[in-house]
Amino acid sequence: MTKKVALISAIILSFTTVGCKQSNQKTAVPTADSSAVAQKEIVVENQIKNTAAQILAKPEVPVLCYHRISEGNKGDYTVSPATFSAHIKILADSGYHSVSPAQLYDYLVYNKSLPEKPVMIAFDDSRIEHFEIAAPVMEKVGFKGVFFIMTITYNKKNYMSKDQLAMLAKAGHTIGLHSWDHTMATKYKEAADWEKQVIEPKKKLEGIVGMPVEYWAYPNGVYNHESAMELSKHFKLSFTLYSKRDSIQPLQTVRRIIIPECTAQGMLKSMRRTFGK
Repeated sequence: MTKKVALISAIILSFTTVGCKQSNQKTAVPTADSSAVAQKEIVVENQIKNTAAQILAKPEVPVLCYHRISEGNKGDYTVSPATFSAHIKILADSGYHSVSPAQLYDYLVYNKSLPEKPVMIAFDDSRIEHFEIAAPVMEKVGFKGVFFIMTITYNKKNYMSKDQLAMLAKAGHTIGLHSWDHTMATKYKEAADWEKQVIEPKKKLEGIVGMPVEYWAYPNGVYNHESAMELSKHFKLSFTLYSKRDSIQPLQTVRRIIIPECTAQGMLKSMRRTFGK
């Protein structure tokens, strides 16, 4: 009988102790700031996205694509450093403002506003001059660019290093993916192709820059409907060259124009003729 009483007393004591501890704990009360953040998150989640037709109906934002920035004639995709500087200067002097892919996405999908006379400045192929020449020229006028990286080029001669990519991202530029080795997306047939050219390079690039990689540029600017559909699983926006936008996947077929060696005025005329701005 004594043992039974002792056991009951021990159980009662344990419940009492737990109850006291619980009663002494302060209940977390959401602050005004935390409540506002939570409400904002809910609002963002519940935003209605534009349909493909609505996205296609919106005025296009000019997207300029540069490749080589080098002295001497090295092909149609090369501009001289002086020409590039002149292009950026006339854009700034004409009242244009650089926008990021994130801003473009919010404009297309959620009708968010953009600065007056928006333009996106993109670079393909990971060249070292993008870091050494392009970024400093743009930063002098407050512009930011988007750099699409072929990840096979890491730390190779005449191409950007991992540290330089991280520095661009830290400076506020956007880092996107341009495949592993520039194989066109229309040639990705098996799951292994997508793993090699998209999934694994994307993961490694995110580790280098320390943030999500959410934007893609098609090698050679070439796409088909199947590749656009698949890329929609991995990226918010994908960028082509000149091609007509896909009616089902306009977000995965955003148009760009290649900028060749030409005068600043010639560049402006080409941009306005293509995009109407």
